Amino acid sequence: MKSKAHALPGGLEAAVDASASQRAGAPAQDGWRNFSSEESVGEHGVSAPTDPGHSPDQPRKPATTRIIPKTGIAGLAENWRADLLSGFLVFLIALPLCLGISMASGFPPQAGIITAVVGGLLVSRINGSFVTITGPAAGLIVVILDSVQALGGGDAKAGYHYTLAAIVCASVIQMLMGLMKAGKMSAFFPSSAVHGMLAAIGIIIMAKQIHVMLGVKPDAPTLFATIGAIPTSLRDMNPEVAIIGGLGLLILIAWSLVKNRRLKMIPAPIVVVIVGMALAQYFDLDDEHIYLFLPEYPFLPHHEFTIGPKFLVSIPQNFLSGFAFPDFSLIGSGIFWQQVFAICLVGSLESLLSAAAVDKLDPFKRTSDLNRDVAAVGVGNIICGLIGGLPMIAEIVRSSANVNNGARTGGANFFHGLFLLIFVALFPRLIHEIPLASLAALLVFTGYRLAAPLEFKKTLAIGWDQLAVFVITIIGVLATDLLIGVAIGIVAELLFHVWRSVNWGQVFKLHREITEREPGVYEVKIGGAAFFANYLALKSDLMKLPKGATIIFDLSESWCVDHTVMENLHHFCEDYEANGGHAEIRGLDQHVATSQHPLAPRKRSA
Repeated sequence: MKSKAHALPGGLEAAVDASASQRAGAPAQDGWRNFSSEESVGEHGVSAPTDPGHSPDQPRKPATTRIIPKTGIAGLAENWRADLLSGFLVFLIALPLCLGISMASGFPPQAGIITAVVGGLLVSRINGSFVTITGPAAGLIVVILDSVQALGGGDAKAGYHYTLAAIVCASVIQMLMGLMKAGKMSAFFPSSAVHGMLAAIGIIIMAKQIHVMLGVKPDAPTLFATIGAIPTSLRDMNPEVAIIGGLGLLILIAWSLVKNRRLKMIPAPIVVVIVGMALAQYFDLDDEHIYLFLPEYPFLPHHEFTIGPKFLVSIPQNFLSGFAFPDFSLIGSGIFWQQVFAICLVGSLESLLSAAAVDKLDPFKRTSDLNRDVAAVGVGNIICGLIGGLPMIAEIVRSSANVNNGARTGGANFFHGLFLLIFVALFPRLIHEIPLASLAALLVFTGYRLAAPLEFKKTLAIGWDQLAVFVITIIGVLATDLLIGVAIGIVAELLFHVWRSVNWGQVFKLHREITEREPGVYEVKIGGAAFFANYLALKSDLMKLPKGATIIFDLSESWCVDHTVMENLHHFCEDYEANGGHAEIRGLDQHVATSQHPLAPRKRSA
C-alpha cells in the first residue's frame, strides 16, 4: 500500500465567526476513508480523485506559479491597498472581541486593545509569519482569570497587577524559547489532549459568560457551582439585559448559517455590537433606574429589575490613563511561578498551533518561521505586561478573516492595530455605550465553537482511544486546572500505548534513518514505536532536509504509529508539496488502524 499525503484541513477554529471549529487534521465532514495512490483527501475532507496525469512516483509540480509578495517596508509599499482594507475589516472583528476577552479575563476592558495595538504595530514588524493577526484570544481567558484570582486572593485590582508581573516573566521565557529554536515543541503534546484542553476552556467560558449575558452575578465560588447556577440565573435573569445578550447570540448563530458571500463580508461581531448599542439606548442603560417587567403576569417570581451603566463597558476617557504597571512583590512565591509557567505553556502552544494552521490558509503557501514568531510574540508580551495588557497569541479566527479579506503581508496586522489605536484614543465614549451582554454573547458563542458536540464526533471518528484522551483531558482541566488537566491527558495517552504493548524503552527514542537513495530523493525509514513523546527528534531532522526534493517515509518497520505522528507526517507532506517538493508515506499495508480515519493510530499486525 502506498498512501499519498494531500491537503488535510487543519487549524484551531477557536473563536467567534469561524465557519467551522475544526480539529487540526480532522475532517470537516463525515465520509473519511483510507486512501491510496488513486485517491486523496480533498479540500473538504472527502475522497477526491488525484490528478490523472500524475504518476505517484514523480514529484508533483505546483499547479500555478504565484508571485510571492515582498516583505518588510517594500511589501508594505507594494500591497498597502489590499492590506489596508483587510486590516480595517479585521479591526471591526477585533474591537468587540478584545473588550470581551479582557473583561472575561478579569482585566480592564482597555487591556485587550493595548495587546492588539502592540501586536499590530510592533510584533507584525518583527515576527516570522505573514498573514497572522496577533492579539488576545479566548483560549487564554481561563489561565489569566485563574491567575488574577489566585494571586489576588480576592482583591481583583491587586491580582491584576500581580498577573501583569507573571505575564512579563512568562514572556521572557517565551522569548528565550523562540531564540533557542523551541518552535517545534508543539509536536510533543498529543493532539487529542491539546484539543481536549481547548474544549474544556470553551466549557469554562460558556459557564461563566452565560450569567453575564443574562445580567445576573451568581454566588458561586467554584467552577462546578458556576455551572450548577445556570438554571437559577435563567430563572432570575434581568429581562432587558437578557434580550440584548440573547438577540446577540441569535445573530451569531444566524450569521454562521449565512451562505451569501457579500453578507459574510460584514463581521458578525460588529453587527452584534451595533444591535446591542441600539437596544441599550432604547432601554436607557446610561441612566440607572428600576423598571417593571410584565407586571400583569402573576406567575412570574418578581417583576422589578434594576438597570444602568454597570451593564455597559467601563473604559477611561483618556487612553493613557488606561495603562497599568506590574507588581513583582510575589516573585519569590511558588504560586506566582505556577501561574508564570501556565501562561507561558498555554500561550506558546496555542500560538504555535494557530500560526501553523494559518500557513495552510495562506494562498501563497508561505511557511512561517515559528521560532522567530514565538520570540516576537514573547517580546510583544513583555511590553504588554509592562503597560497593562493581556498576553497575545497568533489568533486563528481573525487571521482566517484576514486571509479571506485578501491580506497579502503583515501590513494588514499593522493596520488593524493602527485602527484600534485611533478608535480607542478618539472615541472612548462610543466604546462605553457597548453593553456587556453583547460581549458575553460573543464569548458564549466562542466557547460553544470550542466545545461543540461536533468536536466529540470528529474525535471519535479517529478512534475511541482518542475520544477517551479528549474526554479525560476535559474532565481533568475542569476538575483541577489547565496544567494538571493537560498532564492527565498526556498520561492517559501514554497508558493507551502501554495497553498496546509498547516497549517503554521506545517511549522517548524514535528509531529513524534518513538516507539519500539518489540525487534529490530521500528515504526516511522509521522503526519501533512512533508517537508524540519521541517525534521531536524526527521533526528536527526533517527541518534540515532541502526543499524541492522527493521525500519517502517508510513505516514498514514501525511497530505502531499514533494519531499525533500520523497528523504531523501528513501535514509535513502537505506543506512540503505546497512548496514545490514531493512527499509520500509508504509501508502501512501491514498495519491495522483503530478506525477508518486516515490519521487514526495504527499497530502492525502480527
